[in-house]
Amino acid sequence: MANRLAQTTSPYLLQHADNPVDWWPWSPEAFEEARKRDVPVLLSVGYASCHWCHVMAHESFEDETVAAYLNAHFVPVKVDREERPDVDAVYMEAVQAATGHGGWPMTVFLTPDAEPFYFGTYFPPEPRHGSPSFQQVLEGVTAAWTDRRDEVAEVAGRIVADLAGRSLVHGGDGVPGESEVAQALLGLTREYDEQHGGFGGAPKFPPAMVVEFLLRHYARTGAEGALQMAADTCTAMARGGIYDQLGGGFARYSVDREWIVPHFEKMLYDNALLCRVYAHLWRATGSDEARRIALETADFMVRELRTAEGGFASALDADSEDADGRHVEGAYYVWTPAQLREVLGEDDAAFAAACFGVTEEGTFEEGASVLRLPGDAGPVDAARVAGVRARLLAARDERPRPGRDDKVVAAWNGLAIAALAETGAYFDRPDLVERATEAADLLVRVHLGEVARLNRTSKDGRAGDNAGVLEDYGDVAEGFLALAAVTGEGAWLEFAGFLLDIVLEQFTGEGGQLYDTAHDAEQLIRRPQDPTDSATPSGWTAAAGALLSYAAYTGSEAHRTAAEGALGVVKALGPRVPRFVGWGLAVAEALLDGPREVAVAGPVGGELHRTALLGRAPGAVVAAGEGPGAGAEFPLLVDRPLAGGEPTAYVCRHFVCDAPTTDAGELAAKLGG
Repeated sequence: MANRLAQTTSPYLLQHADNPVDWWPWSPEAFEEARKRDVPVLLSVGYASCHWCHVMAHESFEDETVAAYLNAHFVPVKVDREERPDVDAVYMEAVQAATGHGGWPMTVFLTPDAEPFYFGTYFPPEPRHGSPSFQQVLEGVTAAWTDRRDEVAEVAGRIVADLAGRSLVHGGDGVPGESEVAQALLGLTREYDEQHGGFGGAPKFPPAMVVEFLLRHYARTGAEGALQMAADTCTAMARGGIYDQLGGGFARYSVDREWIVPHFEKMLYDNALLCRVYAHLWRATGSDEARRIALETADFMVRELRTAEGGFASALDADSEDADGRHVEGAYYVWTPAQLREVLGEDDAAFAAACFGVTEEGTFEEGASVLRLPGDAGPVDAARVAGVRARLLAARDERPRPGRDDKVVAAWNGLAIAALAETGAYFDRPDLVERATEAADLLVRVHLGEVARLNRTSKDGRAGDNAGVLEDYGDVAEGFLALAAVTGEGAWLEFAGFLLDIVLEQFTGEGGQLYDTAHDAEQLIRRPQDPTDSATPSGWTAAAGALLSYAAYTGSEAHRTAAEGALGVVKALGPRVPRFVGWGLAVAEALLDGPREVAVAGPVGGELHRTALLGRAPGAVVAAGEGPGAGAEFPLLVDRPLAGGEPTAYVCRHFVCDAPTTDAGELAAKLGG
């Protein structure tokens, strides 16, 4: 027997490759082994930048005594939730149903038929706070398996039957209309934190997709309240500790409702979604702060997360070594007044402390503070702030860096491609568009590869073994469509169509509902299907958005029909839980607006093309190109002649076209620009 994780591509699994536990990756062979030995499976699910996963690994999985017991009585299976979101989703649903809460690490005991019968999350090495120790749990499960097998089988059967009975309440016929969108907006207004921005209490997560909905709603209806909630939330986050005031980029969430202390891990998906949202906020308001945050976040992604192959890594850890060599959360990011003085000298340290909210007692642990921009700092000398920031950043660069989860996740790279392409186009940063194109090339070359189906992950240019799920197809198609709009290269439209055809063939069920896994994917105890947007757009809403845009580009009735069918769930959920279907509501806004189809017969990057990209009409699609071959790249450009030899823009929606225009101001007015 031996630990089998060394051959995997997951950084999380590789972190456990030297454990004394005889780990297996999720595989039919692991369950075959459990059947042969007549023992249960211990399923442990986590991810590389998960703090408590590291804690439990150190306390229990690195312990020789615990490992020996585990190996003797179980087949231990380790899963990276970011590689296998389908496995994670199915068992997390069971954990939440049984215990009322969930989280990672997730610890589930299964029969050799993969049926769950006992659950938990983190278990401590000794009993504490009413929770048994991990060793006690292992011994209790072993005793139940040995002495009360009938009871175990009955529990497992009941849980599986309960999961199977949870059929999704689909929205029924029809798409979300004005009434559902208005109810959703009202619901958000009720949950809005007027004092600190954002929604709900602590912990508070950056609501990127809800803000996207609010911006689109404002663009379509002129509702000032929607814009105000979006803008104030973005300002509060940008000035809070959740935003890295030195290096750019956002942490995962704030532990308090005031955005002061973050959970310090930085995820690619948060930064991609927020970069795009701040760029869109700038497009709506011209805010200098929104422009700065969009560009700093884009630069953070390129500097800190880009891999040698041109893709983007998944995350940076929350933990790193402090000055005493201890591995602690936030060590890389926080400052004491003494540390400021050491780097800046007395005067500038006092200035920096006032500017960034560093106090003697500290806002974090052990007298350290998270840098932020408190509103009471008074007027600031911008040049002095920039100088102080540069010196602090240089000093921070000398600290031990947080670990990086180097795997490339297709869906999250799709989100990054969309953000970088648009940010690069808006702010005349062709380098960002190039980085987006290189990431898209990697997805085509490595993740599509020979098989013509999308692989979920890769590492070091090698594709992982796990099939892409619906969010991979939806988000990558979204990224490719954004890239097509910005670059004028029709190949990206073609690749998006290829992915979306697979969505139609492999992920679509009756009545427009979608599944997270393909029809021919590995069969789990339940086929996962989750339409709610949490940290990222759900596969369901991501696919709906990409299908709608693709239909606008091509006139494809099949893709339009599929998008409308998928949006039935937003009709049902939008009025009830608007915070958890933000991307779905943003797509609903695009549908209500048309979306508009903009064809620019003229040079890519020219004034009309740029004006079209800056148009605020929700979900508008843009095709640009000139010459006889342009129509071959984009169906929207067929039969779009230049007017009087000048570059010309055509705007259509709902099968009706406006008169063509050669005037950028007139085009901007047509697109709410």
